[in-house]
Amino acid sequence: MHIQPYLSFNGRCEEALNFYRDQLGGQITALMRFKESPEPPPEGTMPPGTGDKVMHSSIRIGDSEIMATDGYCAGTQGFQGISLTLAVADEAEARQRFDALSQGGQVTMPLGKTFFSPSFGVVNDRFGVNWMVIVPAPMPT
Repeated sequence: MHIQPYLSFNGRCEEALNFYRDQLGGQITALMRFKESPEPPPEGTMPPGTGDKVMHSSIRIGDSEIMATDGYCAGTQGFQGISLTLAVADEAEARQRFDALSQGGQVTMPLGKTFFSPSFGVVNDRFGVNWMVIVPAPMPT
C-alpha cells in the first residue's frame, strides 16, 4: 500500500508547485490544465475562465511525491488537521528548508532542539500548508 497526499490550492496550484520546486528542489513530473482535459468538467462546476488552471499535477520532492490541483477554484483553501513532514539530513538543511518555507508564511513553532530531534520546527507556508521540518533522531527509550 501507498498513501500519497493530494492538495487542492483553489487557484494557486501552479504558484505553489513553482515555489516548492524552487525552495525544496522539487521536480514537477506532471501538469494538466482544465482546458487540456479530454472531457470537460460538468456544467456549472467551474467558474468561467479557469481553463488555464491546474486540473492535476504531481511534484517529486526527494523520495516523495505530492499530487495537487486547483480544485474548483472556489476561493481560499483550508489545510486544517494535516501537516506534511519534511525530514532532512542535518541542522543546516533544516534551517535552509525551514527558512524557505517561512517566506510569506507563519512560523508556529520556531526551529530548534527538542527532546526528539536536534532540529524541529513548524511553519504554515504562504499557501496554508502546514510543514513540520525535522532532523530525525532515534526515539528515546
